[in-house]
Amino acid sequence: MSSTLAEGTTHPEKTAPRMNVIWLFGDQHRGQAMSCAGDPNVSTPNMDNLTVDGVHFTGAVCGSPLCCPFRGSLIASRYPHHCVPGHEHPLPQDQPTIATAMRGHGYQTAYFGKWHLDGWRERNGRAAFHIVPPERRAGFEYWVAYEHNDSPWDCWVHGENNGKPYHRRLDGWETDCLADELISYLKARGREKRENQDKDKPFFAAWSVQPPHNPYGAPEEWMRRQIPARLTLRPNVPDVKWITERARRGLAGYYAKIENLDWNIGRIVAMLKTEGLYENTVILFFSDHGDMHGSHAQFHKFSPYEESLRIPFIIAGGGVPVYSHRTSSHAWSGGFSNALVNHVDIAPTTMGLCNLPKPAWMEGTDYSSHYFRDRPSASEPDSAFIQCVIPTKGLNSVDRPWRGIVTRDGWKYVALEGQPWLLFNLNDDPYELANVALMPEFFQIRKKLQDRLAAWIDTTGDQFTLPELS
Repeated sequence: MSSTLAEGTTHPEKTAPRMNVIWLFGDQHRGQAMSCAGDPNVSTPNMDNLTVDGVHFTGAVCGSPLCCPFRGSLIASRYPHHCVPGHEHPLPQDQPTIATAMRGHGYQTAYFGKWHLDGWRERNGRAAFHIVPPERRAGFEYWVAYEHNDSPWDCWVHGENNGKPYHRRLDGWETDCLADELISYLKARGREKRENQDKDKPFFAAWSVQPPHNPYGAPEEWMRRQIPARLTLRPNVPDVKWITERARRGLAGYYAKIENLDWNIGRIVAMLKTEGLYENTVILFFSDHGDMHGSHAQFHKFSPYEESLRIPFIIAGGGVPVYSHRTSSHAWSGGFSNALVNHVDIAPTTMGLCNLPKPAWMEGTDYSSHYFRDRPSASEPDSAFIQCVIPTKGLNSVDRPWRGIVTRDGWKYVALEGQPWLLFNLNDDPYELANVALMPEFFQIRKKLQDRLAAWIDTTGDQFTLPELS
């Protein structure tokens, strides 16, 4: 039987050592694209190994499948209509974030890679040359980052070195170079731990890289592993020549990027172990949204279909033995959870993993009890609220706003303004081939789901005109 922790209280393990935390996340990496998720086209041994030391959340969703809204909700635990509603919209400068909260608890904070929250618009020039000023970094102190960049062989980062600003070009493939930057940071933290013993401060580091976002290509050693004609397409990719050809071309580079990302994750984990940090560090691996790659004849993101909506989400790390659900007498063999972790939930879950209270301004749920199995669980919602507040009108996806929910018992309902759109039973139809949104036989289910969606809209202070049902 579970109980709910009062907001502002700490978790029971008050005497446990303070945990370090690392976020490792890519861009546009759909949840299905890992070997541990059953994808036959890709080999991800390091991502798979994270599940051995942790929990793979197979039900995780991105509540707004677009870079900027997700990232705003990620660090602020606020829904997009309260925070970053659309592409290239800035994070409000007065918005508290997980970084400001962690700093308040004595953590060092560090950010590496893609930011995409300063509101820089591409029509104003190349975002790679835009400098995010320190006061716009949402509480992150150590900074090796950039606003936005879709040129992984020509990546520029900025920050400060001994108090002096710099702006420099990375010498190589972006993911490899940013892994080098994080590894250097971890070496310094390991040295600090050895020299200062118990006086070293815990750290919270976010490592955000561009892959496997388009353009779809990778260094040659990774590209040669992928042959477009041999790839297995998902069953919901229409057998139409232009769609399948484009999907295969894109997926070859996409999977090559993922395998390179996986290799770099292995390097980072190895350094944690070398520096003696692994036993006191929790790792969260995820992505901001997925990628359609021809499913339902769509490409890229913005869509509420599974390929765009589902993301990888794994919590792992050597910190588990500190607590009682994995002891020397019980070998932890990895686990799975179908909890509907959403973008607003990642920040409070991270704080829960560190035994810290969730700030009152965070709107998400703490799911750390799915990792620390003997911990009392917070009250969890019966569904995840998903939304596209301001569409980008991408050429190969959805060009209008929508709202929807995914339920714990396997239903998905999505509405356009004034119009039912999608209704799927994901238990029977995981590839969403049978849309029953307009079938009278399913009217009562649609009404029940729309009533729940209306409650989400109301309780989150959103504004959206739902269909009239009669």
